[in-house]
Amino acid sequence: MKRYKGVGIGAGYFSPFQYEAWARIPEVEITALCNRNRGKADSLIDKYGISNHYTDYKEMIEKEKPDFIDIITPPETHFEMTKFAADRGIDVICQKPLAPTFEEGKKIVEYADKAGIRFMVHENWRFQPWHREIKKLIQEEVIGKIHFMNWRKRMGDGWGENAYIPRQPYFRDYPRLIVYENGIHFIDTFRYLGGEIKRVFAYLKKLNPVIAGEDFALVNFEFADSHLLGVWDASRYNEPNYKNPRLTFGEFQIDGSMGTIRLYADGKITIQELGKNEYEHNYKFEDINFAGDCVYNTQRHFIDCLINKNEFETNGFDYLKSLSVQEAIYDSANTGQPIIITK
Repeated sequence: MKRYKGVGIGAGYFSPFQYEAWARIPEVEITALCNRNRGKADSLIDKYGISNHYTDYKEMIEKEKPDFIDIITPPETHFEMTKFAADRGIDVICQKPLAPTFEEGKKIVEYADKAGIRFMVHENWRFQPWHREIKKLIQEEVIGKIHFMNWRKRMGDGWGENAYIPRQPYFRDYPRLIVYENGIHFIDTFRYLGGEIKRVFAYLKKLNPVIAGEDFALVNFEFADSHLLGVWDASRYNEPNYKNPRLTFGEFQIDGSMGTIRLYADGKITIQELGKNEYEHNYKFEDINFAGDCVYNTQRHFIDCLINKNEFETNGFDYLKSLSVQEAIYDSANTGQPIIITK
């Protein structure tokens, strides 16, 4: 069995989920971690048996000569890090948001492609087990042809003077917040389940005056399949009435010609055929790591595609389609008009 040698850049809030998942993939060995603050890195190094620590990612890459790098840093750093790896023929898996702007995201993707490396965005929402299961149910047409998807999200972590400080304080300064930072996950999952999006109409609002960006979004999606519409109703300000808002990140309903599929906040999936009672659909998932172990599933997909030389589901060019929808949402909110996806 070949083992892929990897290195990680970053030791922030989300990075433990990624290092923990790598440690469970037998074909991977993470040999080094780069973070400017050694104190933040020590617990990860000790817990996951990472041999080396660096404060300079360029030095790490030159010395370790990895097969791939996992970029777990802020968006504004992604181009230079990807470029440095690409120039040395090293494959990349890169966190989202991919870049501060669509143009820079496109620049990253095109540079990696020209250099001939494998490049994947760490987009883990579509790898949540309930969405993989719902995809199967849609393909099997258990509720016929789908015509409407409605996703409602309430997080409750964005109200008050101390909003976001305990977990991700930098959110307070993002000029774009709920769509840019979190909504991109939902956009990509809508595309995964319903196909390409052709037009959006959006309303965005800032409810908490202490933050810079929007924390409420109401977005209508029209899909390339003219029969299918979608709605994303999201707020980080108001609170949910369920125990763990960070498991499924909301409640999801898919209506079809023969019935309805529902995803509940505890991961339960139900099916209700027209004229019949709702019943629970049995499937397996584990509430470990993050959101049903979707980080592991994402990284397992990355390695499987390297091994089998298959295309990543969230390769750079595909992900630009999700970013195009994101930009259209902001354009629609700014103009008050529906926006056709053209990029």
